[in-house]
Amino acid sequence: MQVDSPPAESTPFLIDSLPDPRLPGHNICPRRTRVQIDLLLLSIEALDLGGSGAMLTTAEQLELQSLIKGRVHLWLLRSTNPMRRYSQRRPLSLAEAKALVIIIGHLARRLTVLIRQLLLGYQQLSDKQLSLDHHFRLADYLSRFRAHFRARMNPRRAGVLAYSTDAKLDDLALTMLAKLLLCTGARGTQRLWSSLFDGEVV
Repeated sequence: MQVDSPPAESTPFLIDSLPDPRLPGHNICPRRTRVQIDLLLLSIEALDLGGSGAMLTTAEQLELQSLIKGRVHLWLLRSTNPMRRYSQRRPLSLAEAKALVIIIGHLARRLTVLIRQLLLGYQQLSDKQLSLDHHFRLADYLSRFRAHFRARMNPRRAGVLAYSTDAKLDDLALTMLAKLLLCTGARGTQRLWSSLFDGEVV
């Protein structure tokens, strides 16, 4: 069985399209990167009710099964986010992180129209000084993001306490939406990947 064996010779070509950053942790993703990846996936789930299943389907379509072996394994990878209620102490390798970011980029491109509509709606509401509740679809996204965050994150963690109000969680949800938009342009996945290591590269 290959369930617990590390990816090696069968590493998909797509993984090689993302460069290896020079990290002090020897190919282990730093905390900030793990948090950001999980929050981006959380944002996709808030945008798309079938987002969780779409992640697994995308992993199969892009032949990433050697790195994401199923629903439980995907949960384990996302639980390397230390803000989670049931966070895992296992590291997240660069190859695993690349697979997740490639999936994020693929799904973000599928959701491009919706992402742009929501960000445009937010800008228009801000210009008119109206509450976010005036845009039904945006309010729905924000509500789902808040619900997902509160259900899955550990309220005793300092990083989670920083988002104790609806307003702060809405700001986080909008920040993730803007990051997803980054994926939708030319070389978007590569640009997102590089941004996840800002300040971490030696």
